[in-house]
Amino acid sequence: MAQTQEMVLIVGGGNVGLSFALLLAHHGIKSTLVEHHRYPTIEPDEDRARTQYLDSRNTALSRRTVQIYQEIGLWTRLQSHACHIDQVKISELGSFGHATLNKHEEGVESFGQVMENAHLGRQLLLAVKDSPLIDLYDGTSVIDIAQDEAHASITVKFDTGQIKTLTAPLVVACDGQHSAVRSLLNIGVDTHDYEQVGIVGVVQTDKAHEHTAIERFSTAGPLAVLPLTDGVGDGGTDQTAGYRRSVVFICPKGEEGRYLSDDEYYLQTLQTVFGAAAGRFVATGKRGAYPLTKVLAHRQVSGRFVIMGNAAHTLHPVAGQGFNLCLRDAYTLANMLAKAVAKEGSQVDLGQYDRLIRYENARQKDQKRVIKFCDTVVGSFCHPNPVMRFVRNVGLICFDKVPGIKPLVATYAMGLKS
Repeated sequence: MAQTQEMVLIVGGGNVGLSFALLLAHHGIKSTLVEHHRYPTIEPDEDRARTQYLDSRNTALSRRTVQIYQEIGLWTRLQSHACHIDQVKISELGSFGHATLNKHEEGVESFGQVMENAHLGRQLLLAVKDSPLIDLYDGTSVIDIAQDEAHASITVKFDTGQIKTLTAPLVVACDGQHSAVRSLLNIGVDTHDYEQVGIVGVVQTDKAHEHTAIERFSTAGPLAVLPLTDGVGDGGTDQTAGYRRSVVFICPKGEEGRYLSDDEYYLQTLQTVFGAAAGRFVATGKRGAYPLTKVLAHRQVSGRFVIMGNAAHTLHPVAGQGFNLCLRDAYTLANMLAKAVAKEGSQVDLGQYDRLIRYENARQKDQKRVIKFCDTVVGSFCHPNPVMRFVRNVGLICFDKVPGIKPLVATYAMGLKS
C-alpha cells in the first residue's frame, strides 16, 4: 500500500473543493484533491456550445463570491456564462406586500451573477488540471482516516481496487451533506427536514428578463425566477436571447412527481404563481428534485481535520446563500494558511490545532447570521396564520420604504459583510 505526503489533502471535488484547491494554489500552497466520482473528459473549448438549451442547474453567485474569483484570476474563465442581477423584486403570492432592490439605488455594479453549475464546474476543473500545484485523484472512496501529533492521513480505495494512504499536516473535507470523513471523525450533526422538495431547472419566457430576479413567497416555500445568459453564441438562437431563466420551485414533499413529469402542468403552475411578472412561461427543460434538509455539524475542526462546505452546513436554498457561505469559509482558511506560510516558511505546520480553531471561531459570526436569516425567512413566510401574513407584508412595505434598511440587507445578501 503506497503512502504519499502532501501539504494539504482535500476530500471532495465538487465546486467547493475545487475552489479551495485553487485558492491554495493562488498562494503557492500545494494540495492533493480526491473525489469519489469519475470526472468526465473535458476539452478546454467544450463550454462554447450547450447541447441542452433548457437543461441545467444554476447557482446565484453573490457579489463577494465574484470578487473572490476575480482576486485569484478565475473570473475571466467564468464570466462568459454569468448573467448579472441588476434588480430583485420580492413579493408574496396573493398579498399586498412587495419590495424592490435596484443596483443604481444601492450604488453597486450588480447584486450578483447567475451561472450554470455545469459551466462553473467545468471551468474550475480545467483550472485545477492546469495547476502544477494540485494533484487530482478521482474515482476514489475514503475508507479510513488517522492522525497523530504531526500528521493526518486518509486511506482511499480507487474504483480500480487500488488502495493508497495519503498523508499531510492538514485534511479538509468538502465531501458533502453525507460526508464520509465527518462520519469517520464521529462528528455529530443537527438535522431538520423541511418536508419540502426543491425543483430546479430552466425555462423560457416570452418576456425578456432584463437582468431581474423575482422572489415570490408562498405557504409552500420561497420561489425564484433568475435571469440566465442568452443563447447567442452558446447553443441558443437570436430568438431566445434574454428569455432564458433559472427556476427554483419549492413544493411539499410527496407532491413533486407531477411537477417533474408533466411539462404543461409545471408551466401552468409557474404562471399561476408568478402571474405576469416574468411574462408567459413557454418552454421548460428537464427538472431535478432535491429534498430539502438542514444539516449542521456539531464542530468543524477535529485535530488536523477541517470540515467544510455542505459537510459543515447544508442550508435551505432560500436567497441562494449556501454556496456563497461555503466559498467565504474556503477563502478565509486559505488566507490564514497563506499568512502562516509567509510568517513561518518551510517549517510551518498547516494543521496546527490552535490555528484551525481560530479559523472555526472566525467563521462563526457569518455562518450563524446566514443560518438564522435562512431559518427566519423560511419560517415566517411559510407560516399560514393570517396575522403573520399581514405582519410580513407590512414588513415588506417597510423594507421597501424605510430608509437605511435596504442597503443593510443588500450588503449582507451580497456577502460583503461577514
